[in-house]
Amino acid sequence: MDLNADFSQRVLVHGDEVEWRASPMPGVDRRMLDRIGGEVARATTIVRYAPNSKFSAHTHTGGEEFIVLEGVFQDEHGDYPTGTYVRNPPTTSHTPGSDEGCTIFVKLWQFDMDDRTQFRKDMAAEAVDGRAVLHRDDHETVTYHVVGPNETLTDALDGGGELLVLSGTLTEGQDTLRKDSWLRLPEGAALNARAGNEGATVWMKTGHLPHAKAPQV
Repeated sequence: MDLNADFSQRVLVHGDEVEWRASPMPGVDRRMLDRIGGEVARATTIVRYAPNSKFSAHTHTGGEEFIVLEGVFQDEHGDYPTGTYVRNPPTTSHTPGSDEGCTIFVKLWQFDMDDRTQFRKDMAAEAVDGRAVLHRDDHETVTYHVVGPNETLTDALDGGGELLVLSGTLTEGQDTLRKDSWLRLPEGAALNARAGNEGATVWMKTGHLPHAKAPQV
């Protein structure tokens, strides 16, 4: 399956307009944003866990990173409340689920295959002067931004970039992004976006698009 797989194009998806699709596990549904591959895929997805649902135990062959958007995500390593950013690199494993239900934004098969750095971070607690660098390596930089009312968020986006609006609104070009809106801008583009009257919080990744490829399985 190829979905928004041309990384030379600008892509905007309002997550709340995408139909939920059932996953192979009962009680776990998905909104697909981009995808290369079948059930094993390089994928960017919003995933919803119903209360008391679980996904089967699995190993992250290609790595997994996620943000908890709503509720509390859980696995045998602990509880992850709303606002938590997690990186589970290649070779890690877990059995995910949620007692109360939760929604996460998750990216699969997008790691440097030699990466072994595993961590969790409270994004808001990491922010200093409205910005936090959550992760940086030779392939990508991952950041969190608190954009004040009517302030501008800019980035040169070397190597392309993508962002997810976590709260508030952000206007880029002729489009207004809201909570769960996902924007991907190609290599050579630059970001110049203005927050609305209520401001915005934003997760962003840059530099990674030249490395995008299908899973090596």
